[in-house]
Order: sequence, then structure tokens, then C-alpha cells
Amino acid sequence: MTNRIAFQGEPGAYSHEACRNARPDMEALPCRTFEDVIESVRSGEADLAMLPVENTTYGRVADIHRLLPHSGLHIIDEAFVRVHINLLAVPGATLADITEAHSHLVLLPQCAGFLKEHNIRGRVSPDNARAAREVSEQGDLYSAALASELAGEIYGLNVLARHIEDQDNNTTRFLVMSRQSDLSRRGPHGMITSFVFQVRNIPAALYKALGGFATNGINMTKLESYMVDGSFTATQFYADIVGHPDDHNVQLAMDELEHFTTNVEVLGVYPAAHPRG
Repeated sequence: MTNRIAFQGEPGAYSHEACRNARPDMEALPCRTFEDVIESVRSGEADLAMLPVENTTYGRVADIHRLLPHSGLHIIDEAFVRVHINLLAVPGATLADITEAHSHLVLLPQCAGFLKEHNIRGRVSPDNARAAREVSEQGDLYSAALASELAGEIYGLNVLARHIEDQDNNTTRFLVMSRQSDLSRRGPHGMITSFVFQVRNIPAALYKALGGFATNGINMTKLESYMVDGSFTATQFYADIVGHPDDHNVQLAMDELEHFTTNVEVLGVYPAAHPRG
């Protein structure tokens, strides 16, 4: 084992924070793209992958659902990171000095109220951790970054203002993925089974395919559709349910699902991170 967990982004990214929180004993390995994250685990360069799948403010993360079925990896855990945004600047700078703040495009609007109040202009950066690194390298007293406190620690920046996001519920859900699955595990808050499927080309196929989950009392916490290979007629569905494939009611529901689908692939069976309503 390499004892590494791979993530997309630069050191100090929120995905890095997720790695530190969920696997503090592992070395975090930064990767340029999501594909690189997956490949690092497949090749053995890393043992685990940390992949963001959805955010409470911006919805699902683009491309992730397309990559998961072909990754060859298994979901073994989920992790949630509360996205706290901080104003970071070089030592010696004060809040009054700051005239511009750099961060990813999706983070800037989340701090619009704070930036307007302090007359700070937003500047778009490809990555919030990269913004922190570049602010540190440039050393300007008037320039700041909007990023995690972890990014401030890594790049030697001071926190001029903490938790400046306008919304207090911005959270990202991550999936931890491995080359091996372990169906023997059971979690204190129950188990989640994630899978993808395509329905048969018959009337009411989706309704019939999902009927078994309702009749067997299974809570489906997520159902999303997306096109396959850019086709408007080929639709794949991603679903999360509360339950384990060994549970009798889950077995009945999955049997019914398979009767009305052309393909079902289980992506992972893993403990729920917290109780599900």
C-alpha cells in the first residue's frame, strides 16, 4: 500500500480538506484532473480517490457521474465538507489594504455581500488553492485569496476574515473510492448502495423499474439522469438507496429493477456518513 489518497486540485483545495478530514493518516496526492485521480488509484500510485459529486448550492459536479461507471473503482465511503470561505492575505496586510480577491468562479458569488461591503473587486482564478498560492508568491499587500484555512496554512497566508460566505449551509458531498469493495461492512447510521442503470425501451419503464423500491419500503435518496455518449435517446440513471444488497427487501427491489432495465451496475456499498431522513 502507498497510504495515499488522491484528489483533484492543488494543495489546499476543499478536496484536500476532505482528504485530511476523512483520512488524516494518509498522504494527500494532488492531481490535475478527475481522470488523473481515478488513474492514480487504478495504477497503484494511490490507494484511495476523493471525488466531489454534489454541492448544496451548485448541484452535481460536472462529469463525475459519467466517469464513475467506467472507473473500475468502488465507492467505500462518503464524506461531507462544509465549505467555509476565508479571506487570505500575505503577512503584514490588513483588511483595509485589500482591493481585490482572487478565487474560483463559483466561490466569488458566494461572498458577494462581504466583497461589496469592503469594496473589494473579485478576480477569477482557475482554482481557489491556486489563487492562494499565487497571492503568496506575488506578495502584494492589496491582493487576497478566497480559500480554505488549509490553503492559508500551506502557503503562509494570514486569515483576515473567516467564514465570509453569504450562505451558511454550503456543503459538498464527496465519495471515497478504492480498487476493492468490502460488502461485509455495516455502518451505525445504515448503509448506502449506489448504482447506475438504463431502462428498457417500453412504456412506463422507469415507473415500473422503481416501483419495487416503494413497495419494499426502501428510501431512494438520489435519482439523477444523464445522457449517454451525447445521445438524446440513451439515458442512464444514477441512484442512491438506503440499504445493503444483502437485505431481503433490497434484493427484491433490485430483482424488479433488473426486469425493466438493460443494465444495472452497483458502484458501491458503504456506510452512511450521518442519519438519513
